Amino acid sequence: MRQLLLLLTLLCLAVTAEAAVKTKTVEYRQGGSVLEGYLAWDDATSVKRPGVLVVHEWTGINDHIRKRTEMLAKLGYVAFAADIYGKGIRPAAQSDAAATAAIYKNDRALMRARVRAGLEELKKQKLVDPHRIAAIGYCFGGTTVLELARDAADVKGVVSFHGGLATPTPQDAKNIKGRVLALHGADDPFVKADEVAAFQDEMRKAGVDWQFVSYGNAVHSFTNAAAGNDNSKGAAYNEKADKRSWEAMKEFFAEIFR
Repeated sequence: MRQLLLLLTLLCLAVTAEAAVKTKTVEYRQGGSVLEGYLAWDDATSVKRPGVLVVHEWTGINDHIRKRTEMLAKLGYVAFAADIYGKGIRPAAQSDAAATAAIYKNDRALMRARVRAGLEELKKQKLVDPHRIAAIGYCFGGTTVLELARDAADVKGVVSFHGGLATPTPQDAKNIKGRVLALHGADDPFVKADEVAAFQDEMRKAGVDWQFVSYGNAVHSFTNAAAGNDNSKGAAYNEKADKRSWEAMKEFFAEIFR
């Protein structure tokens, strides 16, 4: 009997070892531009599951975004980090990142087209239930997923982590089909109180099902450990806000994918 139990335990461990998060880069296109995203999924089951689109910060797909994509896969989702900038465009210096991000902030039609392309690529994945999709974004990506929602994308919900909230077309909020969750650093110097107030007014006027959570003592980039811990710089990691915002996202997903 003891030997049988040992054998069963070993078999279970072998199955667990085989079932792991898988990742791969995915090349796709938007118009004439070649894009390169990052896909993560758990191969423990072949059952279709919700998909989550992830949109990067102003430096493009980096270690932080890949980590978050893999974390989502561990939660049971198929996660796809969309590439807004294009294959090989991963600005390292802040000045280059700001200039690259500005291209899309100043051309919201292009921003929407790029994130739409990522959404369609996610929906193509064989393990994704195309009727259960959400999108999350960090900083620049938070702005981008809000624009995706304003563009009437068929998603259950979007989550902005310390993202910019402003838009040149607030009237487009009437097109939002899913729910909205904005997770904000209360001391973020880059997203000021008037921008927060305008966003909330935009959501109210459009009758959107929205939530706004503000984390005390947190500034911009509070989920990214690479941002350091000096709040005086305006962007810094905050462990409490990071963990609390991730839990808020998980509860939000449990609600929209119910």
